[in-house]
Amino acid sequence: MNHNLLSPIELNQRMNQNALVLSSQQMDWNGILVEQYQYAPTLSEVELPALSDHWFLLNLGQPHYLTQKHGDRLHESMIQKGDSMFVPAGQSSYWLCHRSDTHRPMLNIHLPPELIGQVAKTTEIDPNQIDFVNHFGKQDLNLQHIAKLLLAELQSGGIMGRLYAESLTQALVIHLLRHYSAITQIITAGNRSLTRTQLRQAIDYIHTHLNRDLSLAELASAINISPTYFASLFKQAMGISPHQYVIQQRVEQAKLMLSKTDLAIADIALQVGFSSQSHLTQQFKRLTGMTPKQVR
Repeated sequence: MNHNLLSPIELNQRMNQNALVLSSQQMDWNGILVEQYQYAPTLSEVELPALSDHWFLLNLGQPHYLTQKHGDRLHESMIQKGDSMFVPAGQSSYWLCHRSDTHRPMLNIHLPPELIGQVAKTTEIDPNQIDFVNHFGKQDLNLQHIAKLLLAELQSGGIMGRLYAESLTQALVIHLLRHYSAITQIITAGNRSLTRTQLRQAIDYIHTHLNRDLSLAELASAINISPTYFASLFKQAMGISPHQYVIQQRVEQAKLMLSKTDLAIADIALQVGFSSQSHLTQQFKRLTGMTPKQVR
């Protein structure tokens, strides 16, 4: 790593690490770092050197006045709830946060360039040609939705598993490539598709390992393709994402075990790969309209 660049940990120290509420640092989310902060309502000023990661921020609280300087450009505005900011890796920045009436909850997401490159390699975009653009105070509802799903997963302690977090990460990266980069090529999977054998092998692997906290990398390696290829090609073949398919199959297996065994519902939940009985109940009711107790 270039030691002149600021790492996420050093950035957090500069931005007041005491404000940190939650972090995904120990959750093994394949490179992405998601953190929730609660900044004090006092006046704060910080000048940051270039960052090693791409940095996305989402305002979760009430409007507050913020000044940001990037190069020769100065942005001054009232940041509304849901407004986002994006600082590409390798760019320095200056922030002046004015006093406010309440604490300022913020969501910070750090994306290493290597992770962006992995996704870009599976698209029509040349990873070496990616040129992200700084954004300030932008209302992006699609990006806000993905970010809030990541926040909910962080707040739950990772209840949905790595496969879910990685799927959201991939959606986030593709959105950034499409809308925050100077490159305008359409991102597609080209003419690629899974063979019948590959699809059957992937499905068999999922059924065999339903009880595990599956990841995109694990599923992709089972048929020897890239994780980012796997997610898009699986959805192309099945009509739903790998994560959605895994949840469906876990619910189906639980339904079978509820009718064929006397196992406790909590034990069934763990055996089919849910983190708890409440997680099983939530997904079971969503897909079937009934609770496991009602089925039994």
